[in-house]
Amino acid sequence: MNETIVSKTSEYFKKKGIILPKIAELSDPHSINDEIIEKLKSVKKDAIDPLNLFRVHWFNNRDHSSFSKVPENIVLPSELTGVDAKIIVNIGRLFPLITAHKVLAAYGCLLPRILNGEFDYTKQKAVWPSTGNYCRGGVAISRILGLKSVAILPEGMSKERFDWLENWVEDKKDIIKTPGTESNVKEIYDACNELKKDPKNDIINQFSEYYNYAIHRAVTGPALEKSFLEVKKETNLKPRFYVSASGSSGTLAAGDYLKNSLGTLIAVVEALECPTLLKNGYGEHNIQGIGDKHVPLIHNIMNTDFVVDISDKATDNLNLVFNTDIGRDFLIKKIGLEDSLVNKLPEFGFSSIANILASIKLAKYMNLGKEDAIITVATDGADLYLSELEKTKNNFQGVFDNAACTNIYEKYLKEIDTDNMLELSQNDKERIFNLGYYTWVEQQGVSLKDFEKRKDQQFWLNHYNYMLSLDDRVEEFNKL
Repeated sequence: MNETIVSKTSEYFKKKGIILPKIAELSDPHSINDEIIEKLKSVKKDAIDPLNLFRVHWFNNRDHSSFSKVPENIVLPSELTGVDAKIIVNIGRLFPLITAHKVLAAYGCLLPRILNGEFDYTKQKAVWPSTGNYCRGGVAISRILGLKSVAILPEGMSKERFDWLENWVEDKKDIIKTPGTESNVKEIYDACNELKKDPKNDIINQFSEYYNYAIHRAVTGPALEKSFLEVKKETNLKPRFYVSASGSSGTLAAGDYLKNSLGTLIAVVEALECPTLLKNGYGEHNIQGIGDKHVPLIHNIMNTDFVVDISDKATDNLNLVFNTDIGRDFLIKKIGLEDSLVNKLPEFGFSSIANILASIKLAKYMNLGKEDAIITVATDGADLYLSELEKTKNNFQGVFDNAACTNIYEKYLKEIDTDNMLELSQNDKERIFNLGYYTWVEQQGVSLKDFEKRKDQQFWLNHYNYMLSLDDRVEEFNKL
């Protein structure tokens, strides 16, 4: 620990009126000081205000006037899903600043650096490599804390992400666009390795940051447990699965918490057009927010139970049905869904729809019934993909009308099959684990010893416990 930098940073934060939230406060925001909760009522959710750090959790209500008893969620009816199992979708777009949950990961990755004096705000920039939401979260947290930052993301990501970044970065040169789209993660790493040559750049890579894993296990896991228990109440509902797209694999860490606390199995979702985990595959796709062509270093693959692949044709087309007047009218009048549910469908972005479809496939494969539940997340909403919606409209083959909606609904939702998924054996887990060698040991210079120790569950538990242990130091830092 560099005490000099810690003291300097604490003094700097104090002058800016910054108080760092504890991990326990983000896991259970009802434990936050009443004075802070009261002050938040007059702070806009997207303001560059230090108090918004106390909204970086799953418990924000829809108007952000207070905190909900449990995370906002939607329990999908069988009329939509076609399965009896209850699919509980926790809503991520209620996070502040970026309307996505990656702002939590950014805080979790920066917090230990601040407490250890590893980040010197007078000399360094925080570099946030991402496929979209994480770099926005990093820029948001950095602005609130008064730190310099750089966002790295593929040039082919949605226009909405770039529009947001241009409004938040202090200099547009701090937005670095790498070649390709969602599938071009190596190009992001190449840009990071070039920036890393300058010690003033602190590369906070979500794909290899164990703090990303630990913050989700410590905060997202308990939050999702609370929402499940609220849905369950006095019923016999059993939590069978936790489902999450791979992405950086940070959100997947909530599954490790839920497996220990509720006994759920863990299913990871990826794009069928890039079936890396399923069959060492490769390719391009448009389910923005899902990892590609590599296994993230922070993916605890030895504790993962299923891989489920979803086509971007399904997510693109269902996004069209969920977010157009013709589609909504079809769902209400032809399918018989409640207006209240259809009005909430814009809560689901591309990866959120993929998570839902994967949950349905699992429910069918496992023959789950009315007393079975699947827990999943909607990491962001459709508002981040309006430009992609227009592309789908413009490229749509034929006339988009009720008949087209019927075809989309039946093909991608009602008649979804259980192909392109895998229940992982020990050999399957080892195959996927070994696949990460080529990215992390051969390309990125991780030692073989550090790579292999990730097979041990105690390794992951230690990272989780370390994150929990920071609360005492947060208190000390705030008092300096």
